[in-house]
Amino acid sequence: MSADGGGLVLVIEHDPAVAELQRRYLAREGFDVEIEADPARAPAAARRSRPDVVVLDLSTCALPADLYRRVADAARPAPVVAVTGPLDPAIAPALGDHRVDRPFGPRVLVGAVAEALRHGGPAETPPGPLRAGRIALDPRDRAAVVADRRVTLTVTEFDLLEFLMGNPGRVFTREQLLDAAWGPGAGAGSRTVDVHVAQLRAKLGEGSPIRTVRGVGYVLDA
Repeated sequence: MSADGGGLVLVIEHDPAVAELQRRYLAREGFDVEIEADPARAPAAARRSRPDVVVLDLSTCALPADLYRRVADAARPAPVVAVTGPLDPAIAPALGDHRVDRPFGPRVLVGAVAEALRHGGPAETPPGPLRAGRIALDPRDRAAVVADRRVTLTVTEFDLLEFLMGNPGRVFTREQLLDAAWGPGAGAGSRTVDVHVAQLRAKLGEGSPIRTVRGVGYVLDA
C-alpha cells in the first residue's frame, strides 16, 4: 500500500495540536487517520484498529525501547515509525528501521510513513513465550500459565508481568514500572504499582518470582 492508495495510519501522540496537524497532512495524502492520545493504550489501539502503519511518539517516554516493542508486537505486521527526541545511541537500534527525530516538518513525517509502507513491517518471527520458573507468558496470545494452569490476568497485570519477565534480574523503580505498564504521563501513582504487584503475586501463587527491593522498587528473580 502507498500514499497514493491510502491506508490507515494510527498516530500515538499526546499533544492534541500536534496530532491534529499530523492528521491533516496525512489525510491530504489520502490516508485515513486514527488518533490515540494515551501511550498506555497504544498496544490495545494497535490490536483493535489493525492499522497499515503506526506513528509512535516516544519523545517523552522514559523507556522508549520497551513501549516500541510492545506497540510493534501488537501492530505486527504493520511497520512503526518512531518519533523521538534526543536519544541514547545505544537505544536507537531497538527502535526499528523507521524513525523521525524532532524537530521535523509534517511533510517529513508523511514521507517517513510512505517509506515505511513501501518497505513493510518487521520481518522477524514474533517473540515466543517468556519463562520464569513455573510461569510461562506468551505475548502472542496474551496467555499466562502457572504450573500448567492458565491464569487470567487483566491487561495491565499482563503488561507489568511481561515487562518484568522480559528483564529478569533488573531492579526497576515504581516510576519506571508505571511508564512501562501504564505509559508515560498516565497519571497513576506509585501506590498503583504496589496494588498490581500484590494482585499478581496472589495470582501467581507460592513462589512468585517478583521480589520487593526495599527503598527502590521490584525485580523479577531469574
